[in-house]
Amino acid sequence: MIAALRRWSRQVDRVSSRGLERAYPPLLLARHRSARGLRRAWAWLWPRLRPLLGFLFTAVAAGERLVRRTCALLVRAATAASRVITPGRAAAVVLIAAGALLVVSQFIDYRGVEIGQPGYAGLPDAAQAPTVEVRTAGGAHAYLLVPVGLAAMVLGMLALRREARRLGLLVAALGILSLAVILLIDLPHGLDEGAQTSRFAGTSAVLQDGFYAELSAAGAMVLAGLLYYARPCRIRINLSGRAASARRRRPRRRASSRVRVARRA
Repeated sequence: MIAALRRWSRQVDRVSSRGLERAYPPLLLARHRSARGLRRAWAWLWPRLRPLLGFLFTAVAAGERLVRRTCALLVRAATAASRVITPGRAAAVVLIAAGALLVVSQFIDYRGVEIGQPGYAGLPDAAQAPTVEVRTAGGAHAYLLVPVGLAAMVLGMLALRREARRLGLLVAALGILSLAVILLIDLPHGLDEGAQTSRFAGTSAVLQDGFYAELSAAGAMVLAGLLYYARPCRIRINLSGRAASARRRRPRRRASSRVRVARRA
């Protein structure tokens, strides 16, 4: 049986060898033909593809020049804006805006009492619980923060015109006073349900946009005032200091003769 397997394997080897010998010339011819066809296709495609590639690279170069010019213009604009919009002026503008927001927030509803809120759970947003006893933010403390906001705006305008770091501390103090009024007076009154708990079931006091607006304005006053006070200051150099720095930067002259070199040595 082993001899039969050997003969069978030899026959298979002979048949496969003959098949490979017969298949090699057609494969070699097909390779040459495919290479010739690729060369012909490339010779036909390259004259048509070359203008497109040239246009593509020209567009890329033009885009690069445009990006560089845009970046240069942005750098010039930022440099010019940095001369006008200094850190002190930016903080002063924030002070004015915070004071104006504090004044406006006093005339916005800051609290209300919703009736039957658990019954509206799971319903669309269009269906909301009725709200009663809606009050503005200024009504809780007799509009005390209106003059505080006006004073912050005036101090911000003064800080915008001249550099006085103490103005930042004054505005920060006004912001702390506003925060104390908001947290000690408005917050307890805003969360007080009052007599509605005995008249209706499921009542809950909620804080509305006016409360968060005045709280944000007071916090911005404190933060902007501290930033205005702690901003980088300019160091003034007198004429003698400038002359000394110029002498230090001035290069030393070389000795013009051997005698001077000997004296210095």
